[in-house]
Amino acid sequence: MCRKFTPYELNTMDHEAKNDVICQMQDRLDKLEHDYENLIEQIRLADQQRFGRHTEKLSEIEGQLSFFNEAEENCDESRPEPTIDETVAAAVKQPRSPKKKGQRVEDLKDFPQEEVEHDVPREELSRAFGEGNWKSMPDEIFWQLRFEPARWIAEKHVVKVYVGTDGLHQDEFLRGDHPATLFRGSIATPSLEAAVINAKYVNSSPLDRIARDFQANGLNLSKQTMSNWTVWSAERYFQPVYDLMKKRQLEAHVNQCDETPLEVIHDDRPAGSKSYMWVHLTGELSPGPKIVVYEYQKTRHSDHPKEYYKDFKGILMTDGLEQYHKLAREQEGITNANCFAHARRHFANAIKAMGKGNGEAVKASVAYKALVRIGAVYDLEGTLKNLSPEARLSERQSSIRPLVEEYFAWIKDIFRQGLVLPKSETAKGLAYSINQEEYLKVFLTDGEVPIDDSASERALRNFTIGRKNWVTINTIRGAQASAVIYSLTETARANNLNVYYYIKHLLTELPRLIYENGSIEQSMLEPFMPWSETLPADCYSKRRK
Repeated sequence: MCRKFTPYELNTMDHEAKNDVICQMQDRLDKLEHDYENLIEQIRLADQQRFGRHTEKLSEIEGQLSFFNEAEENCDESRPEPTIDETVAAAVKQPRSPKKKGQRVEDLKDFPQEEVEHDVPREELSRAFGEGNWKSMPDEIFWQLRFEPARWIAEKHVVKVYVGTDGLHQDEFLRGDHPATLFRGSIATPSLEAAVINAKYVNSSPLDRIARDFQANGLNLSKQTMSNWTVWSAERYFQPVYDLMKKRQLEAHVNQCDETPLEVIHDDRPAGSKSYMWVHLTGELSPGPKIVVYEYQKTRHSDHPKEYYKDFKGILMTDGLEQYHKLAREQEGITNANCFAHARRHFANAIKAMGKGNGEAVKASVAYKALVRIGAVYDLEGTLKNLSPEARLSERQSSIRPLVEEYFAWIKDIFRQGLVLPKSETAKGLAYSINQEEYLKVFLTDGEVPIDDSASERALRNFTIGRKNWVTINTIRGAQASAVIYSLTETARANNLNVYYYIKHLLTELPRLIYENGSIEQSMLEPFMPWSETLPADCYSKRRK
């Protein structure tokens, strides 16, 4: 609190002392105004994040602002004036294009089909036309799609047993081959466990909900039993596949990485302690298979990426976390590239906080001008997606580099002028870009490096959706099993596989390959990897039978 002067003290105060008091009051008032503006920005941003659309696209953030720049956006002086006939013709309502014939048959062709006839009884035909006075016309055909709930089949396995009754092998037994099972003494089958994994790890359903759904169809299967099956599957069968995925992922020239918090209840730490699920994936623009590897760790410490990438040589695309910069500084052969989506995020937040009712103020703001510049870079980058890395790099050097250099020169000039409030979202955006300039420019030097780390965030999205449903993970063992299974399911999705049939295929074939000591040779796993071209056809299809 500032000292309060009495009227007597002010009247007896000399001129220099009064000036000091006034200057202190001005400084305090400036600080209060800055704090007030920052608080208003935080409140508006919190409301927008709670109730508004979660987007960083300038055109969608603007909303009503499109009215103000409609003229310049649509201006094209090279376009000729329309004739009166063209103008009138455009005003006439155009006939709707006819619906493509046979499209429904094409849509339903892969479903099992059942023909249902709706005939006219012979007696009714005779009454209507007279005996024999009719003939058949082309049938009217329409299609419908029937849904039937999940169907359970109890498999009764009968292993035949024989005994010798005479000769050299009298009283010796001979049994039929006992098929490999997932777990000794369990009713689990590859199809049943694949259904559980698909529901939990792909559709983000908690085990409680899966158990209720099963019970509604007459199957009493506890969440504890399903949890055991899932952990056992990860440890016994999926771990070797996971290890080979990690090995192949680290061979790629460009990798991407991100992390998200989660809570593990029994991890020998105080309740509420944050753990982290890290995701590592091959570069979005890199040739070769798409690989997504999840990794559970107790903390966010820099030792974790250092250990994971100890054998990696190449470019690592991440956000601006210092742990990644430290990794690149300390480990030879690794270059850290940063994410332009993070560079624009603070500017997008600043515009959201201003609200749609302040159109002119928003267009005049530093945040808006920054987003326009970053948007121009993204627009050009979007046109290069289908090019080879070499052609993409050439185009980036000629068309995108000048825009990026102009952007950094502009934000440094704005920052020097002190035109924005300290601690505001705009100030954070300026500081982020200036501090990360070296890393944000890496994509200009290599055609395989993406402009941002959005692929990592997309790879984590399914996990974060599931986390909202099941909230916590009970044990470290469960977290590690989840990391293994999410790696398989997300990599399968990235390679356009049907996850249920892929997991079913693995659980059918891998028990036949496992040795008595529980190991599987990596050389035997290549045909079973999500990017293998020898997987069964149903692993690739939208299965409907």
